[in-house]
Amino acid sequence: MEKLVVGNLKMNILSPLEREQYFKLFKKELAGKKLSRTSIVLCPPAIHLEAFKKLKSKKVFLGVQNMFWERNGSYTGEISPDMVRNFGAEWVILGHSERRRYFGENDEEIGLKVMAALKTGLRPLLCVGEKEKQGNGSATIMSQLKNCLKEVGAARIENVVICYEPVWAISANNPDHLPTTDGVMSARILIKRFLVEKYSAKTADKVKIIYGGSVDSKNAKNICVDSGMDGALVGRESLAPYEFIKIAEIINQ
Repeated sequence: MEKLVVGNLKMNILSPLEREQYFKLFKKELAGKKLSRTSIVLCPPAIHLEAFKKLKSKKVFLGVQNMFWERNGSYTGEISPDMVRNFGAEWVILGHSERRRYFGENDEEIGLKVMAALKTGLRPLLCVGEKEKQGNGSATIMSQLKNCLKEVGAARIENVVICYEPVWAISANNPDHLPTTDGVMSARILIKRFLVEKYSAKTADKVKIIYGGSVDSKNAKNICVDSGMDGALVGRESLAPYEFIKIAEIINQ
């Protein structure tokens, strides 16, 4: 199965000048790199989406960080799946912990977005994960999967990528440590078990499961490769093309 490295640029790149500098550095770092087993998805702020099309290639795809579940209408400030698709993106991050935390998104709303994305031909990257280091994290993950994928049938689930994102481990929360290789592997097994029980073992094998949470080039091998994950969702380090491409190379190998 091909690996996937997703860059979530969040609310950064504040000007056209800054954007052009990012393009220059990204192209420089990617030049000559043979990512034979890995695809890259860049998810800039939506305002930059059309400009980012200059980075698209056979190995670099575009996504957005969120979207609404309706295709058009009087929804001030939102972007629709059709807009995302028509302006060059193929992916959308849904259920990110920051959307849940700061904007109050719940599983029902995220489930509506997942279905809207799939119906429009987009590929959702669904984030799930527990808030606390201790406690019943497994129950949280299973509940989020059950609710967010409630309407997704077997014919569509292989177009969904699931990201295990332990909320306590993301860089914004200044974690004092990250999950162990075994801890991430356990989450992967849990997610895989859900997929097997809801769909089938054959179908579950077609679904990518990746890790997100303070990923950098120093820990990518331990938490994303040795744990058996199919890639990574990279936040802060995606703003530094040198570091981001280095992570992609580690996962590719």
